[in-house]
Amino acid sequence: MTLIEKLKARARTSPQRIILPEGEDPRIVAAAAAITREGFAKITLVGRKNVVESIAASLHAPLTNIAIVDPAASPRIEAYAQIYYERRRARGVSIEESGEIARRPLYFAALAVAAGDADGTVGGAANTTGETVRAALQAIGLAPGTKLLSSFFVMIIPQRAELDLGPAGALLFADCAVVPDPNSEELAEIARATADNARVLLDAEPRIALLSFSTKGSAAHARVEKVREALRILKARAPELAADGDLQADAALVAHVGNSKAPGSPVAGRANVLIFPDLDSGNIAYKLVERLGGAQALGPILQGLARPANDLSRGCSAEDVANVVAITARQAIAQEEKSLAATDEHG
Repeated sequence: MTLIEKLKARARTSPQRIILPEGEDPRIVAAAAAITREGFAKITLVGRKNVVESIAASLHAPLTNIAIVDPAASPRIEAYAQIYYERRRARGVSIEESGEIARRPLYFAALAVAAGDADGTVGGAANTTGETVRAALQAIGLAPGTKLLSSFFVMIIPQRAELDLGPAGALLFADCAVVPDPNSEELAEIARATADNARVLLDAEPRIALLSFSTKGSAAHARVEKVREALRILKARAPELAADGDLQADAALVAHVGNSKAPGSPVAGRANVLIFPDLDSGNIAYKLVERLGGAQALGPILQGLARPANDLSRGCSAEDVANVVAITARQAIAQEEKSLAATDEHG
């Protein structure tokens, strides 16, 4: 099975409730029908019922077992407004403003997740990453003990003889969408969070390369030192992780280059998690690998939130939407498993 097939199969064992705020977008309606047919998530579409039904009819997409919720008519709107007000009143937001904001589809979906009415949300087909992330951050908030929201892409790479992509055939790229210029501390946190997601999504131990234009001090520059300091912080906080840096991309991915440039490295030549030094390099890299290298890019997948909420590219297809829903469902299952394990541990 491909990585996506494996994620769908795992999600199918415990279908999660995923709410899609852009329910009046034809791609979202088509994806909802496909997801429901495949049975790996329970879908709620946010939108006006008559509009959603008209789009579905034009697509010949059945809406059986798909919920449609219009925020303007929802009996939950007052509860959602209260959640938003409690989270934002310290910043001067009134209860009246909270009610207006809760009716906005992105916020309505995120608040449904915060309230426990849904297990995850996926938006961004018709909204910018900034808008999607802002709604998730304000309505759901960061996970306890987490200070940073970041993101990664799942990059499904065409097989090549010189690349060891493991059984998943994929890499995680971070951060490509959220943190513009992370410092060393933030880079270390992005690496740690992405490693956790690699275990869940790739079903493999993470091998983390902190990327640079230098390999093991081949160049001296403040930007290189930032990456090297990030590695020191990461090793101090998570010594069990296989991580190395500074590494150039070829040293991270190609075995014979890694052996030459970074002999003895625990990850050189076989990294499956690539941590970019800034948003410029990460965003450019994922788009080049997608457009020129023929990779499939899924995301941005957000990390650091209290509950799963993910973004889509505005150029996404219905298939992309379904795939990101599968990833979101898998994150929700992993969070549930972690919560149950913590409960058992504390009696």
